[in-house]
Amino acid sequence: MTDAADRVLILDFGSQVTQLIARRVRETGVYCEIFPYNVPPERIAAFAPKAIILSGGPASVPDGNSPRAPQMVFEAGVPVLGICYGQMTMCEQLGGQVASSDHREFGRAFVDVGDDCDLFKGVWEKGSRHEVWMSHGDRVIALPPGFRAVGTSQGAPFAAFADDVRYFYGLMFHPEVVHTPDGAKLLRNFVHGIAGLGGDWTMAGFKDAKIAAIRKQVGSGRVICGLSGGVDSAVAAVLIHEAIGAQLTCIFVDHGMLRMGEAEDVVRTFRDRFNITLVHRDAADLFLDALDGVTDPETKRKTIGRLFIEVFEEEAKKIGGADFLAQGTLYPDVIESVSFTGGPSVTIKSHHNVGGLPDRMRMQLVEPLRELFKDEVRVLGRELKIPEILVGRHPFPGPGLAIRMPGTITREKVAILQKIDAIYLEEIRNAGLYDAIWQAFAVLLPVRTVGVMGDGRTYDMACALRAVTSTDGMTADVYPFEMAFLTRVAGRIVNEVRGVNRVTYDITSKPPGTIEWE
Repeated sequence: MTDAADRVLILDFGSQVTQLIARRVRETGVYCEIFPYNVPPERIAAFAPKAIILSGGPASVPDGNSPRAPQMVFEAGVPVLGICYGQMTMCEQLGGQVASSDHREFGRAFVDVGDDCDLFKGVWEKGSRHEVWMSHGDRVIALPPGFRAVGTSQGAPFAAFADDVRYFYGLMFHPEVVHTPDGAKLLRNFVHGIAGLGGDWTMAGFKDAKIAAIRKQVGSGRVICGLSGGVDSAVAAVLIHEAIGAQLTCIFVDHGMLRMGEAEDVVRTFRDRFNITLVHRDAADLFLDALDGVTDPETKRKTIGRLFIEVFEEEAKKIGGADFLAQGTLYPDVIESVSFTGGPSVTIKSHHNVGGLPDRMRMQLVEPLRELFKDEVRVLGRELKIPEILVGRHPFPGPGLAIRMPGTITREKVAILQKIDAIYLEEIRNAGLYDAIWQAFAVLLPVRTVGVMGDGRTYDMACALRAVTSTDGMTADVYPFEMAFLTRVAGRIVNEVRGVNRVTYDITSKPPGTIEWE
């Protein structure tokens, strides 16, 4: 837990976009954390929040077995904001009434502002109408004592309500998603205008506090860190090096399925720029031999994870071991390792850097990024002066190209996909589109197609290109390339990569929870 004085607590009732609430709050400069709704009251007291937000969720309030917020939430003397399910359980628990409705609202809707309130101050005026994003089947039909309606929609007579004395507010819609255009402003009003929080949580302050915490935790001990070539492990390593210098040794296990030139970039960045002790193990042959004939994607992941640990342990023994193991665990990893019902995970969440922490390694974990979201890790990386080509790199899964190659994996296929990937990303950069795209990658398809090139017939492989945009890493949409760009990329791939005669472009979108994280 950070040492920030102003903290917001988010109680999670299982919404797929709860993490977005935390993102929006942190964007205002206020630190927050997510706890499951049934967290023990003593944990809430220890966290000492200055404001509390109740998330949405899939349950139905009229169901007698549906979850409820701890009663202490409403007795803590701090502002409370309920969102969707959070609004309805607040209403029910405080003496109002919620009922199932035949008039559901899912997707775009409009709220008519019936009265002014501090939550709307400077954003929405009485008598105005605004677009929002709804996702509910139940609705409030009677307000608790002390509340008044401040907004209505076609399907919800109490789409927004307020208790101006206790500073309790409820919204039937989701202000955290980008589909509610003014949602971020409403959340800012809640944490700054209503809760009176200062917004002084900065990445520079986080960096300084975390460096001090690492020094305190490690003392004179030795730390080893597994590098994957990705952003998370890179930022974790540089941050730890800032704290303890030569006490850190990084082990870079090269499984042979990284992007073209990536291994060289990692070695050059860490050895030359940051002067970090780095062990580079080229284990491509070991991994590729073990993957020979393997087609199941999950088996590929597990095989790569197992070998990663084994090779990592071998190299760790060569340097005499260490007292601590560093991992680039992020806050979403922490959240996902505990279900919203609150039970602690029985195992440490597997992370792509080292595949988890086997008991036999007998080291304590150092996880300096476990309070940060992905975009915040990038901000921290820039604070640490890590080169933009690394810190701004698109997410890349730990198993690398292995899961972008359905079917069998061979050295020939890896070389082909590396070339395709390099051409695709080079053209994206040349067009000035790299930073506008959240993730772009190529897939080598497990099919061969007949084609004609020049005066000859070919029977070569096909590849697919994918590019998505995202503002939050939770949902994504296809990037709308112009046809001239796709024609240019396809032409280069077919002409420059021997073994490929067809290129397709994936135009589907990804629903929540399916984005490939690094």
